[in-house]
Amino acid sequence: MAARARRERTPRTYLPGIADVRICGDEATVKAVLEALDSVFRTTTAREYDDGQRAYLQLDTGCTDPDTD
Repeated sequence: MAARARRERTPRTYLPGIADVRICGDEATVKAVLEALDSVFRTTTAREYDDGQRAYLQLDTGCTDPDTD
């Protein structure tokens, strides 16, 4: 079987200070990591899937743009 041609991907853009986070683990581990991140950062509501064994969210680490002053 011949390999499929790779689809062309659109370049991603990122906002300064915003991290895309994907967590994989058992349900208890994912929950513990989400709680730890939420206690330190502003986060979006995690989108959990695979029966709680994976989660995707974004977190805000603050503006990382250089200070122009």
